[in-house]
Parts: sequence; C-alpha cells; structure tokens
Amino acid sequence: MDTTMLPLNKFIFLENFGHSLRAPAYVFNPTCAEEIVEVFQLAKKNGLTVTARGAGRSYNDASLNSGGIVLDMSAMNQIIKWDPATGQVRAEPGVTIQQLWQSVEPEGWWPPVVSGTMFTTLGGCLSANVHGKNNFKVGTIGEHVLEFTAILPTGAEVTCSPKKNADLFYAAISGLGMLGIFTSITMQMKRVYSGLLEIAARPVHNLHEHLTDLLDNAPNYDYIVGWLDTTAGGKSLGRGQIHAARYLREGEDPDAQKTMLLKNQSLPPRIFGVFPKSILHYFMSPFVNNLGTWGVNTGKYIVSLPRHTFRESHAAFHFLLDYIPNWELSFGRGGLIEYQSFMPKETAEAAWTEMLRLSHKRGMPPYLGVTKRHRPDKFLLTHAVDGFSLAIDFKVTNSNRAKLSAMLQEFDRIVLDAGGRFYFAKNSETTPESAARFLGEETIAKFKKLKKRCDPAGILESDLYRRVFGDL
Repeated sequence: MDTTMLPLNKFIFLENFGHSLRAPAYVFNPTCAEEIVEVFQLAKKNGLTVTARGAGRSYNDASLNSGGIVLDMSAMNQIIKWDPATGQVRAEPGVTIQQLWQSVEPEGWWPPVVSGTMFTTLGGCLSANVHGKNNFKVGTIGEHVLEFTAILPTGAEVTCSPKKNADLFYAAISGLGMLGIFTSITMQMKRVYSGLLEIAARPVHNLHEHLTDLLDNAPNYDYIVGWLDTTAGGKSLGRGQIHAARYLREGEDPDAQKTMLLKNQSLPPRIFGVFPKSILHYFMSPFVNNLGTWGVNTGKYIVSLPRHTFRESHAAFHFLLDYIPNWELSFGRGGLIEYQSFMPKETAEAAWTEMLRLSHKRGMPPYLGVTKRHRPDKFLLTHAVDGFSLAIDFKVTNSNRAKLSAMLQEFDRIVLDAGGRFYFAKNSETTPESAARFLGEETIAKFKKLKKRCDPAGILESDLYRRVFGDL
C-alpha cells in the first residue's frame, strides 16, 4: 500500500442502514492487522481520521466518517478456530452472526447473544455491545467474550480479557471503535439440544399489561420480546403481542439431528414457495404511511389475539429483520430513524405513555415498536438498566425531518428525566448534552482518559463520536 497517497477511486459515499444519513469517505479494505497499521500511518500523514465499518447495519452515523477514512472490515472474515468440544470460537471481526451460527449450530451450539439481523459483524456487535431477546438472563454480547485482540492507532497490538487489561476490555466493548480496531474475538457459545425453540405467543391489551408481562414472565423463559402497536391510542395505547421462548431440553426433540441441519434453519426466499421476498418491499411502500400502518398494525393485532404455542427454528425466531430483504427501503427515499430508549422498570410506563401520546399529537406516530426486558452490565458506555427497552421506527421525509428531529429531542428530555439511557447503535439525534446526562461525568472522564492513552493523536473518530463526544 502506498502510505502517502489517497486514491480518488476509494473516495465514495456511504449510508447508514436506515438510509437517512450519507457521508463521503476514503474506504480501505484491510485483510490483516498490518494493513490496518498502514492505514493509521496514512491517516496521520494526511491529517485524517479513521473509523471502522462492519456490515453498515447501524441506524445512525456510527460507521460514517465524513471526509475521513473508513476501514471496511468485511474482508477480515475468517473463523480462526472452532472447538465443538468446548463451544469456544475465535474469529476475525468481519465474521457475521450468520457465518457464526451456521458454523456452530449443526454441532449443537448457538451464539449466546444475537442481534435482530444475522448480517451484523462481530466487530460491530462488540463496538455497540449488542443485546438480544435474552438480555434479562445472559446480558450483552460482551459478557460472553473470553478475550479479544485489537490494534491501537499507535500501532501496538493488545490482548484484553476480563482479567487482562480489564479497563480496556470493558471500554472497547461498547466503545464505538474509538479506542482500537478488533482483530480477533474469542467467545463462548451456548449448548443447544435442538434446532427448535418452543414459543408462547399471547396478546397484551395496553402498555401496563405489556410491561407487566415482560417483567413477570421473563424469569420463566430463555427469551422474551414484545411487538407494540405504535399506532393504537386511548385505552389501547401500548397494546401488542408477547413472544416468549425457551430452549428444548435434551431428549425433548425426537428429530434433533434433523432440526439442526442448516437447510432447516434457513429463511425461505419466497412466500408460499412462489412470491420472491426480494421484491416485497416495493409492495410494502404504499402502506408505509400513517393510515396504511394503522391498518396493518390493527390487522396484526387482531390476528395475534388467540394465544398459542408452537415450535420454531432458532433462525426464524431471532432474525425477524431478515424475513423481508431490504425492508428498510419501503420507508422511501428519506429513509428511517430508529429511536431506542432504555428505561428503569419503575418509570418506563409513564415515560413511554407520554412519548407515544406526543407522537400521535404531532401526527408522526412510529410505524414499528419492539420491547425487551433488560438488566445492568459492567461495560463503560453501557446502555443497560434494570428495566425495559423500546425501539420505534419513524419514516423520514423532506417535510417532516426538522419536526421529527425536534420531537426526538423532546423524547430525550422525557427519557432522561425518567432516568433512562440510550444505545449508540440507534438514535441519530442524541446530543452531547444528552450523552453527558445519562453517562455521567465520571464515565466520560474514564473514557476520555483511555482514549488519550490508546489514541494520543486522536486518529479514531466517526461522525457519531464527533456528534456525541466532540464537545465533552
């Protein structure tokens, strides 16, 4: 690599997953640690900053770096070592959740924490410290990392674990890629005895019932998640459906060997074996508006009213966002914003009631809502609480962009006043003031101290970092 020149053919525009943000950058595709170091040297000589990008699945600007350098880590995608006897795997940061589960599941293992899409990378998952539908029980993905190696902007390679370089371990996981670039990740997988989960599906009629169900029933299951009808108001505000799942115990699945075959886990590419899902988002677009979404949500709620129990593959249960390829394109040219808040169990109902009512009053209801049960963790830039999360999706248009941004700032005030927190893989409107309130001065000081130690020249930056931490 020529470490003095910036080739123009590498200067391209990148977008966030929601297609609501766009930024130009010089994109490099390292295949090893040495090439990452070369890019750091190139950045320093040219006075530029660097950020890492995995699959680009963040809803905000976490992997955008306007006018700077982006390290596309997708070529570092090898599973270095897999031991089916212990369930331990060592992988490069560009390995996707899809690659991971497809490597371990046929031998009776499953990743302990997965995102709602299988196309995220391990490096990206650690940088945001993602959670799954089982956060209340097993915590975030970082709690299952045994060790990682990373390259610092100084060129040094470090190895971190909960006992070795522990301060950097708990800060780099959740650290938005701003302390170093992961080069290998060692994780512990979860033993499973079937390719199926047993799912209990039941309706909830309002927000109080919704949150009570999540709180009371989570201890009885391995996973729990709620769909929330964001368009319903009045006494039905917060209605929806709960899906609670448990692993099948050894011997419960008479066809365990068969159900764990990859062909029985893959999501079908066609509806009813005929209609290709790849074009379904075109047919969804006419319904992605206030009236259309109200109709779809009302129909979905009515269909969800009968309680029922069924068995479903791990992939089908976990990766709902992958059922319809490119579903986010149905939101139109302006894209979408996903706003996620994490609320203590004592204040969640009142805060979310106020937010949902405000969105209805402003004529900008969210079009999708998902709830989960959470527990605290020890990571430095944690989003976790003893309570719940609510993720809601908003359509962005030229006419509503400014009004939507203003409303989300009001949401931030409601959340912060109620002791809530935010998640840096979502919320593209978080301000430095909001970050300072929920993280606290002590946490920010620790992060800045580590940043100065690991990155004294300030090479690692992203649009998100400048937006949230630039003035702190």
